[in-house]
Amino acid sequence: MNATARTLAATAFAALLAGCAATPSKVDPLEPMNRALYQVHDVLDTNIVKPVAEGYVSVVPQFMRTGFANVFNNIDDLFSAVNGLLQGKLDKAGNDLGRVMINTMFGLGGIIDVAADLDIEHGNEDFGQTFAVWGFPQGPYLFIPLFGPTTFRDGAGVIVRIALGPVGYVPNVPVRNSIYGVGYVDLRSQALESGSLVDTAALDRYVFIRNAYLQRRRYLIYDGKPPPEPEDEK
Repeated sequence: MNATARTLAATAFAALLAGCAATPSKVDPLEPMNRALYQVHDVLDTNIVKPVAEGYVSVVPQFMRTGFANVFNNIDDLFSAVNGLLQGKLDKAGNDLGRVMINTMFGLGGIIDVAADLDIEHGNEDFGQTFAVWGFPQGPYLFIPLFGPTTFRDGAGVIVRIALGPVGYVPNVPVRNSIYGVGYVDLRSQALESGSLVDTAALDRYVFIRNAYLQRRRYLIYDGKPPPEPEDEK
């Protein structure tokens, strides 16, 4: 067993023991397991993913990284338009569809975000939000190594998004996996600065990340105007 594997095992076991002594909240009934999985994620991220993301930033020029991010964002805008329609948010759906059409036709297939210069905002709608609008319960909070925070409802939304995404239909497996890999590393590179913020601001990084994630999801579901949170959900 190498050093990283030993560290993974030790941190997961220690977190599981510590979590079992805590009283899980109603939004996080799986907290002991989630804390253990978070520790596994932290070791993998610190020793593998973060260095790769930092290398990506150092080696790949900014304009190329921006182009990659814009292409992925263009795909997300298409799914946001679909979800806007499913939720009855016609204005958002129209904006997202307009972004896709403009960036695809005039932005070299989405490499250049022309719609941003026209002040057309992202709708930021996804299947997790759609399921929430349709009345599906949130379900327990989950932390998945190398993926991050989610809930049962949001996780189901991500599965639908991946299943319907165009990358999954690329027939060449190495090319398809390379696209997934670049997308993942690009997302992680965008979170490098926020990681420093968490380190500075949080006494308990796990709780900080959980609360920030759940608050942001609630904010998105209610389009920035969430009602008062029920006491039994805190």
